[in-house]
This record gives sequence, structure tokens and C-alpha cells, in this order.
Amino acid sequence: MQSLDFFTPIVDDPATFGRIAAANALSDIYAVGATPLTALALAAFPTCKLGTEVLAALLKGGAEKVAEAGAVIVGGHTVDDDEPKYGLAVTGLVDPRRMVTALGARPGDRLVLTKPLGTGILTTALKGKVISEAEMSEAIAGMCALNRDASRIMLEVGASACTDVTGFGLLGHALELAAASKVRLVIEAAALPLYPQVREMAAMGLIPAGSYNNRDHYLPRVLDAGRLAPETIELLADPQTSGGLLIAIPEEKCEELRRRLREAGCGDYLIGRVEAGPAGQLRIS
Repeated sequence: MQSLDFFTPIVDDPATFGRIAAANALSDIYAVGATPLTALALAAFPTCKLGTEVLAALLKGGAEKVAEAGAVIVGGHTVDDDEPKYGLAVTGLVDPRRMVTALGARPGDRLVLTKPLGTGILTTALKGKVISEAEMSEAIAGMCALNRDASRIMLEVGASACTDVTGFGLLGHALELAAASKVRLVIEAAALPLYPQVREMAAMGLIPAGSYNNRDHYLPRVLDAGRLAPETIELLADPQTSGGLLIAIPEEKCEELRRRLREAGCGDYLIGRVEAGPAGQLRIS
């Protein structure tokens, strides 16, 4: 299993940015139940403008998160660029017989999300200097957190399907899972977990550009989308960075999954269910 992800800074502290970017890149490995083995660091950086100390802090933050995952950075590549960018190319190992994909969700399964939503809105507010990093510390800690334990637990309990929630938002990733599994998903709007201040920042219009792209592309596949409140659409379409896992789990295993997630310090948010219906549809209740 191989995956690659990198992006521009979303927080000011370079070491924190490195940790978030590394956790985000590792997430694709964890989403299928794989174990990360090695990583290549990728960095574009204006060394003359920001200096090597900032670059060193960024790389150190990323390396710390890779080490926490039990993997090893075996090399990488840097280029000079006007805008900083950082991420990883990750290689992981997974038993094909136990691999969890987006293909296996079945009618009757429950949907469990392991991290709150709203990082796109909050980082947009941070860039606009409306909030500080201290004020969004809970979201930053969430973005830095690995999906390792959630991945291990879903394997042990027996998840039907999984995807991580990142740039396409919960809206896009849920629909992709529904399409792959040829089912319809139902998400309860009132059950959506949010980081602190997300609603307040959204009400101020601090919506990332990626949210509009997600909305335009995916909203036509949502049943009765015209009746949804604008704030619900904003939360669903918000592009996440290092978001949680969206897990489809048989109903009889749901409580065990949630209990074990809680015991491991992960989120265990029950947000919906899987039902029979036209493939690739989403209904918001």
C-alpha cells in the first residue's frame, strides 16, 4: 500500500505544521487497516526567505509523527519554492485478506466517525487572524493525532468498510463510500460532531474555497439537498485536514467498536447508517 499527500501550511508553527501534514499523509494507510513502514519526506521551501531553522523545525515535527507511527523516514526531496509545502510519500503493509476498503458497506451497517469536523473552517479563520492557534488548540491536537488506534480497533472488531475524511469533506468521502459499496448512506445532521467555535466561524462566512468546490461537485447526489439548511451544507462540505475515519460497522458490532474507541481515546461518534437504495446516494436526516 502506497500513498502520497502534501499541502501548504495551515498553522503558523512549523513543527506543528509538520506533525499535521505527516498525520494527514499517514491517514490513507490507516484507512485500509495497513501498518506504515517507510516514508519519503517531500518539501518545497523558500529557504532564503524563511531560513533553514524554520525548515528544520518543520521536518523535525514530521519526523516525530512518523516515529510515533512506528515507521522510518528513509529519504526524501526538497526544492526551492516561494510558498512552503510539505508532506510524505508513505509505504505500508496490509494483509489483502483483512484489508478494509470502501467497497464493503452493507444495508443495516452503522456509521461511526472518529474525529470532529470543522478544521477547514477553523484554519480559514486562523489565516484571517480571526482566531489564534491557542483558541483552536483542540482542533490542532485532533489534526496532529494519528488514526492508528482507530485503524487497529476497526480491524479487530470487524469493520465492513472505511474511508478517511480529508479534502472532499464528509460529504464527498461519504458519497464515494456509498458509490463504491453500491448503497445509500443516511447521515443525521444533529449528530455531526464539531470542534469548538466551528459554528461561530462559519456564521461569520469563514468558509474555505475547497468547500464550494465540494458543494458544487457532490451536492447534486444528495437527496432533497434543496431543503438542507445552509449551515448543514457548510459542515458537510468543509474540507478536512487529517480528519478521522468514517467506519461502516455491522449493527451488532457497533457498541463494541464505540466502547473500544472511547477506551483508546478516539472519537466514537455515531452519525448515521447504511441502507439499500440507488448506489452512491446520500440522505441527510
